[in-house]
Amino acid sequence: MILEDLYYGSLRPNERMKPNDPESRRINQRIIDSLEMLKERLPKEDFDQVEELLELHSESCSLHSALSFIQGYKIGALMMIEVFSGERE
Repeated sequence: MILEDLYYGSLRPNERMKPNDPESRRINQRIIDSLEMLKERLPKEDFDQVEELLELHSESCSLHSALSFIQGYKIGALMMIEVFSGERE
């Protein structure tokens, strides 16, 4: 149950998300193909730097997603307050 998951700290929406969008799959495949090409062409040290850069970018995107998620909940809560306060009726 979702409330139990929330209580026990096991509610992780990002882990439940599995993109089925064809555009997402296409983009991910292009990333994989590009990385394979770079791995073949670059010296190991240079490719390691590329991987490190991608890891940092991934961390940055995760932080941005978390902040957007939190902001969405805050906006939702403000909407509920406005709806239930009966203002503007």
